[in-house]
Amino acid sequence: MDDILIFGTSIDAINEVKSFLSEKFDMKDLGEADVILNIKLIKDEGGITLSQSHYVEKVSSRFGYTDSKP
Repeated sequence: MDDILIFGTSIDAINEVKSFLSEKFDMKDLGEADVILNIKLIKDEGGITLSQSHYVEKVSSRFGYTDSKP
């Protein structure tokens, strides 16, 4: 299994790429990405922001450092 993330400024172009790929490969559309490779994607009018803060919180929690001071 391979994953692909398609970015674009035109929904028509994105749909065209997805249509082309689905003709060539067996694929499933998972919708808009929320997190990929532990990077949170935050979409707004200004564009897309990438954040790893949730990942840092997850790692801090895993190793017992959630109450640590910076």
